Amino acid sequence: MPTLYYAPGSCARASHIALREAGAEFDLQLVDFAKAEQRGDAYRQVNPKGRVPALATDRGILTETPAILAYIAQSYPDAHLAPMNDPFEFARLQAFTAYLCGTVHVGHAHIRRGERWADDPAAIAEMKRKAPEVVASCFRLIEDELFAGPWVMGDNYSIADPYLFTITQWLPIHKLDSAQYPKIHDHERRMLTRSAVASAIRAEEAS
Repeated sequence: MPTLYYAPGSCARASHIALREAGAEFDLQLVDFAKAEQRGDAYRQVNPKGRVPALATDRGILTETPAILAYIAQSYPDAHLAPMNDPFEFARLQAFTAYLCGTVHVGHAHIRRGERWADDPAAIAEMKRKAPEVVASCFRLIEDELFAGPWVMGDNYSIADPYLFTITQWLPIHKLDSAQYPKIHDHERRMLTRSAVASAIRAEEAS
């Protein structure tokens, strides 16, 4: 049975929701950021990167949200969480999840994790000032160019949807409102009605 290592409200929520959407049996293992467990020796034996998510499988540990989401979609094909029989559409899906991981999430991290890129307090302060502008620009691009509708990739719900939802939930950190982006706002609203999403949030809040 796979085990998902997570922190509540982190990007691991996307994989958590996807596992529930897939109907998978899995265990949850909390990584307590308040106790800096992600930097401890025990967790670094699981994920040397010191970050979540990590998914322990019978073949080893997987890290990085796009990889974990693709693994879930391929491991539970009956859930139809990715266009597995269409290489072009699957690549489009991967392009979207890669954008969330490599650009949107990184832009977001500058408001809280500036020390990853600089030591100068003034430089870190400038990152914090700039981050909301960067994130707003990313969401404008998603709204105007990348969101197909009614789901991220079009008619079919996919692993891209819990990932976008998870990052959308971070907008208030930047003093941004999803209502600025009507399609994304509607997507967020509809995601909150899904049982897998509600179950994942409840489980994380109870941890």
